[in-house]
Amino acid sequence: MTDAERSGGTKAERAQATRAALLAAATPLFAERGYAAVGTEAIVRAAGVTRGALYHHFEDKRDLFRAVYESLERELAERIANEALAYPEPMEALRRGAEMFLEHCADPAQGRIALIDAPSVLGWQEWREVSAGYALGLIEAALAAAIEAGRIERQPVRPLAHVLLGALDEAALMVARAEDPDAARRELLETLVGILEGLAPRGE
Repeated sequence: MTDAERSGGTKAERAQATRAALLAAATPLFAERGYAAVGTEAIVRAAGVTRGALYHHFEDKRDLFRAVYESLERELAERIANEALAYPEPMEALRRGAEMFLEHCADPAQGRIALIDAPSVLGWQEWREVSAGYALGLIEAALAAAIEAGRIERQPVRPLAHVLLGALDEAALMVARAEDPDAARRELLETLVGILEGLAPRGE
């Protein structure tokens, strides 16, 4: 019996606690060692659960990895929504959102899960779907606010959001693979800000 199960609560609460324990244990292991080097035995031992508990909540190690990756993407999206998009000036909100995203990617642990292992483990399409599922809506909202404020030339938002998401993803991969992630992050942020400034209404 796990600590979560011994703690009482409803069956649903105990199940949720066990799932959370598995995610909490797997995340640093995947980050430090990489997906291929982490066995399920190490995960269940770190989580304090049985192997049966792992397979009750997840189909296999890949399914657990996907849940870890999705959890990281969700947490980052929530942080950006709460911090960056709270800026009243829409272009500053876009700039700060890009900065937070690249800061996240400069973290070697997070970069390894989200940008190095996730595309190969999940496949490009599934990796992209998870990423876009959390990021695209934020980008569209920020761009729409900037257009409404007259800071970006009026145009269809969705195609522009896809182009910007592609630029962010490519920048993130460069940061994750750079010998000096902090220097790469600063250079790429300057480039992204230049792209955003280039979207200003004609004549400005």
